[in-house]
Amino acid sequence: MTPIPLDIRLRKRAKNAEAWGFVLMAVAIALWVWFAVLLLVPYDAGGSGTCESRLFTDGPTANAQADFRNPCAAQRDWPELLGILGLSVPVSVAGAVLHTSGVASQRLNEHAAEIARLKELVERRG
Repeated sequence: MTPIPLDIRLRKRAKNAEAWGFVLMAVAIALWVWFAVLLLVPYDAGGSGTCESRLFTDGPTANAQADFRNPCAAQRDWPELLGILGLSVPVSVAGAVLHTSGVASQRLNEHAAEIARLKELVERRG
């Protein structure tokens, strides 16, 4: 196979890896925003009034302490929030790895093409 189709295929794979990495990092950012909203924004507890945000509350946060007098305790507990945060970690790592490998492959491919072009110029003059 000639180098040109190999070059084109390598560039296409590198661009795909970079694009998938960008998409995964965007998903990770969306998870972080969702986590921040759930953590920082006051919320409604099923029509029984507005509850303070999880970060700024002084009340109980465990589901075991929830009853009809304290409906806020059963809403937005820490395991849910930490689950969202934990889900964002592998997504962001995979996105960063894919994006970085795609960009590095593109740059190495461009560098190799430039070296080949310069070698061709030297051979023509020599």
